[in-house]
Amino acid sequence: MNATALLADDEDLPRAELLRMLAAAWPALQVVAECEHGPAAVEALDEHHPDIAFLDIRMPGLSGLDVARAASGRCHVVFTTAYDSHAIEAFEAGAVDYLLKPVTTTRLQQAVQRLQERLATRQPAADLDRLVQRLSARLQTTDPETPRLRWISASVGDTIKMFSIDEVLFFQSDEKYTRVVTTDDEAHVLKPLKEISAGLDPEQFWQVHRGALVRADRIARAVRDDLGRITLHLRGHGETLAVSQAYAWRFKPM
Repeated sequence: MNATALLADDEDLPRAELLRMLAAAWPALQVVAECEHGPAAVEALDEHHPDIAFLDIRMPGLSGLDVARAASGRCHVVFTTAYDSHAIEAFEAGAVDYLLKPVTTTRLQQAVQRLQERLATRQPAADLDRLVQRLSARLQTTDPETPRLRWISASVGDTIKMFSIDEVLFFQSDEKYTRVVTTDDEAHVLKPLKEISAGLDPEQFWQVHRGALVRADRIARAVRDDLGRITLHLRGHGETLAVSQAYAWRFKPM
């Protein structure tokens, strides 16, 4: 059976170029998913169970490091990024490989050879939890601060409601709108959840479902039922939120 892979990069051209280069370097490799953001990559992991994940470190919604948490022990991971300051730590912590953009043919061939050897000898996928922690800390000290959303404005009839991001408990997709919920109020905005997610601090707001982002420090508890489904209960709000299987990794016991 041919090896399978997913590619995750929020930029179309680098993603297409890596796909082209992989087709030349490893014709038998089957790319089962191309993802332009982290949430789609996590869902593709659950849907396709690929052997390999090529992950860009910088992506909106969930970073490549967040996706690596979900992939830990499940598939081999290759990080692709323009930030070469993280390369040495990636190798030392046991990641399969690391490709610096722009990816060269020679470097990709080396990575392909390593991957083929690991698959041929049935080496288990690396546990990436420590790697992710180390690289996350390094990103915070070496990368420029990303501009964050501070306010959400929503039109309700003739009124414009203003919500501080600090007030928001969760965001939830609702058809073509995004529902914004605080402790004692809510509204709908036309901006899609994906666009809102790009302006939020991923350590503050967690993606727990394709259509839901929740403020982490307002989660009171996560309850798992007999079928393994997880439901979140929030502090100061009676509504509960379902966690999709793709994001259950966030709630593993420590």
